[in-house]
Amino acid sequence: MRRVSIFGATGSIGQNTLDLLRRDPTAYQVVALSGGRNIAQLAKDALEFSPEVVVTAFADLLPELQAAMAGSGVAVEAGAEAIARAAERPADWIMSCIVGVAGLTPSLQAVKQGTTLALANKESLVAAGPILMAEARRHGATILPVDSEHSAVFQALIGEDISTVERIIITASGGAFRDWPQADLAKATPAQAQTHPNWSMGQRITIDSASMFNKAMELIETKEFFGVHETQIETIIHPESLIHAMVGFQDGGMMAHVGPPDMRHAIGFALHYPERRPLDVARLDLTQIGQFRFYAADEGRYPALSLAREVMRRGNLWGAAFNAAKEVALDRFIEGDIGFLDMAILVEKALHAMDRAELLRGAPRDLTDVLQADQATRERVRTINV
Repeated sequence: MRRVSIFGATGSIGQNTLDLLRRDPTAYQVVALSGGRNIAQLAKDALEFSPEVVVTAFADLLPELQAAMAGSGVAVEAGAEAIARAAERPADWIMSCIVGVAGLTPSLQAVKQGTTLALANKESLVAAGPILMAEARRHGATILPVDSEHSAVFQALIGEDISTVERIIITASGGAFRDWPQADLAKATPAQAQTHPNWSMGQRITIDSASMFNKAMELIETKEFFGVHETQIETIIHPESLIHAMVGFQDGGMMAHVGPPDMRHAIGFALHYPERRPLDVARLDLTQIGQFRFYAADEGRYPALSLAREVMRRGNLWGAAFNAAKEVALDRFIEGDIGFLDMAILVEKALHAMDRAELLRGAPRDLTDVLQADQATRERVRTINV
């Protein structure tokens, strides 16, 4: 029986992971579950799966979670330190799908155990990629990407030599505004931005998809995980969201990963790796699909992509600052403080201000350096006017 922990259990990735565990209950023992403010869902899942410990990230919600778990025998804790302690509990497979820099600790604890990390937390690679990858090598841990795009690249590279790769193409749906005229984007509202044409995701990641900040993060992730040069990474608009990524090799051949827009595929691949086991997901009928469309991802329309390229070229603490600036800019957009197009302007201003202050130079030595850059950037972004 495999020991499994899920950090971010109440989000869409966590819920899909639990759905897969539920289908084979005798194969898995849940060690730890963590969640945020959705205490009803977190308690429901903890009562079903009986982990050793269940943790909410918010200390003020501890009494509510304790009341919901009364008599269950499951340890109940709250706060960032409690999540860190839960992540130290031995497990064979750890899903890191907390949104934001709060997901860094479970990711690092997993690789320090020398276990398998199923990585859906983008910030772990964007903000602290060199640290995470070095720790994984040091402790002999396995990291399996759970983003559909990076899972697709990983699968296309099985049995291949990375040195023969010429290009990696990450596809993008284009999000809610892919068919909007450029002139209308300035008037886009948060409600309009959080309706995705293909995927069912949370509010923040759906808006990030519309602005392409989500794809910008994925470009940086690709560089950090696969160790390729920035110039080898491309992105294109693929409205059908059925080809998740393509890998081009030096002999001119390409490998494309094709599958339904269902995160259970990438999660299931990571859960069962190195085996391929049956999954109850949709099977594609190519005769019904009829065509695959591709369009250039215009970096003028999507400035987040050009910012990601600058981050990849600069290295050091630029990734940590980029993620922090993006998160605060998104907060300000959701709150109605800035417009949709202002998010990229705000992030660019913040990055360059941090660089001029010489706060992003030098490679991060440890998580403390990353978190300091993160906090300093957040404070700076809150004061910038656009």
